Amino acid sequence: MSAQPDRAARLLLILERDGSTCIWCGRPFAGQVRPTTEHVVPRVKGGPSWLENEVAACGRCNGERGHRSPVEWLEECQRRGWPVDVDRLGRVLTALSAAIARLGGQRRARPYLDAQVRRLLRRGATLPGVPA
Repeated sequence: MSAQPDRAARLLLILERDGSTCIWCGRPFAGQVRPTTEHVVPRVKGGPSWLENEVAACGRCNGERGHRSPVEWLEECQRRGWPVDVDRLGRVLTALSAAIARLGGQRRARPYLDAQVRRLLRRGATLPGVPA
């Protein structure tokens, strides 16, 4: 694997890839709402600091999510009435799964990631390249 860009550069790449809104609450990044780098598979669960495992989230969502799973936090955000970007989450989970298959490693992250993909599919999500 080639060297990953530093965190600031990754955040810019994430914003280019996904747009400038929080994945969880949908707030646009501007003024007091600053983007942060959020690991979809948390580092404590073996998630790598790769572009494929990162999304942009506002500081509030990043802090409140803590180490909750992405699908658990998605459900909490939906309960709060926030417009969670389920498609973006699905794309990131799928891209991370493909990157791990291609690059290897990430032994701890694999079962966690597979469980999150299954949970998202059970919720009726359509994931690119993943049969329903």
